[in-house]
Amino acid sequence: MYSETIIKESLGQLPEGILAKMEQAARHGGAIMLSAENADKDVHAKPGTANYVTKYDSMVQRAMREELSGIFPQAGFLGEEDGADVVGNADWEWIVDPIDGTTNFIHRYHHSAVSIALAYHRESIAGVVYDPYADEVYKAVRGEGAYLNDKPIHVSDLPLSSGLCGFGTSPYHRHLADRTFETAKQLFLHAADIRRSGSAAKDLCDIAAGRLDLDFEIILQPWDFAAAKVIIEEAGGCMGHLDGTPLDLYAPNEILAANPKCFEDFVRLGIGQKW
Repeated sequence: MYSETIIKESLGQLPEGILAKMEQAARHGGAIMLSAENADKDVHAKPGTANYVTKYDSMVQRAMREELSGIFPQAGFLGEEDGADVVGNADWEWIVDPIDGTTNFIHRYHHSAVSIALAYHRESIAGVVYDPYADEVYKAVRGEGAYLNDKPIHVSDLPLSSGLCGFGTSPYHRHLADRTFETAKQLFLHAADIRRSGSAAKDLCDIAAGRLDLDFEIILQPWDFAAAKVIIEEAGGCMGHLDGTPLDLYAPNEILAANPKCFEDFVRLGIGQKW
């Protein structure tokens, strides 16, 4: 859970209209995605299996860095591309995934998003996730609720036995395949059904909107979940490690996100530990 003291300190320092400005930046990034032609023709591999970056990832990140630094210049910048280093070296920090779901993007499988978080002392304070294909903006600031296209959203109230659950395969870390799919199997046996979409940020935000009831992935980076974390929690949901313990915003983490009932059921059943 987040620190109430940190939240109170941060809210008084936020620029006026910060969420609207973050949304505008995310929409600009989405416009670059929508303009893409032949995204599969200029692809580079990064360390790890099937870990790709396109010229559009870099274009969106450069645009985000320029625009966000103008909105709140005292914040540092942590982005996935161009030599990102997970250090958390500023009191305030932008945490950005320019295209979450790059493999989807390359294949024109239209399920990707721009993810922007503003963090203060290692806690997400504001977050925006924009899916340009569906023209959907998920957003939240601490203490002000969560919204999808300006309409309030809340997590579902279903138990795990009735839940529709998502999961990620941590494709850059194939050595985790056995644990991932055994956990997915155990989840499937306890839930209504499971889904795999290829965009962690989108799946996490769909929990906030009540479209999914739970999601897990064995490894996610800060830019994958930082924005969604505040959106889920402001929508009444929970996020932690697979055993329910708190996350470190500046480290690779196991991620379990869910409505409170599903979160409790998953941890109580020990699903993430049975493999």
